[in-house]
Amino acid sequence: MRPYLIKTPWIVQRFFHNYSWRIHTSKKEIYLTFDDGPVPDFTPWVLKTLEEHNAKATFFCVGENIQRHPIIYQDILDAGHAVGNHTFNHLVGWKTPTQKYVKNILKAEGYLQADLKKDRAKKGSKLFRPPHGRIRPLQAKILRKKGYKIVMWDVLSGDFDQRLSKEECFELTAKSIQNGSIVVFHDSDKSFRNLDYVLPRILKHFQEIGYDFKPLY
Repeated sequence: MRPYLIKTPWIVQRFFHNYSWRIHTSKKEIYLTFDDGPVPDFTPWVLKTLEEHNAKATFFCVGENIQRHPIIYQDILDAGHAVGNHTFNHLVGWKTPTQKYVKNILKAEGYLQADLKKDRAKKGSKLFRPPHGRIRPLQAKILRKKGYKIVMWDVLSGDFDQRLSKEECFELTAKSIQNGSIVVFHDSDKSFRNLDYVLPRILKHFQEIGYDFKPLY
């Protein structure tokens, strides 16, 4: 049995109503998100694949990866995608003292906006996704007061799960998506075996039935 849910139950979404789980819309729109980049081995492939399908997405970036790979981060912005904060060191809120956690997020924010095209970099930069979705209520409260929108998901692709075949990953993800779904993928080494197979097929399948892929703001 998987230790995670592909589809976030509605009761969880309702209970944690201060977080964004999906976009409530009747339009055929899907919101793909990519966590943990930017990294040179995988983020450029994601950008190329999205471009081939004229799709936009949101990248929740780790601050130290922006620091290491500023050109790739700029490529994300130049392609018209949205960006969000994923902490500076991929910290897990449940395991981190609140003051340290918030400070780490603010440090990452500096790199999200430290760009020649600051007006572009700020677009979406107040989005925040906690690594592993684990954040304490007080941490979330402080971040909301600082103007952050905390973005979770209603579909977790499971691309990181090495026990999950690429075919299963596609099928489980595709059947869980609905209008306005926020879908989690990862531009990372652990996820690429599944992502390489799943992402092009998700884009193709849903575009063929009239869906658009939009960034979050």
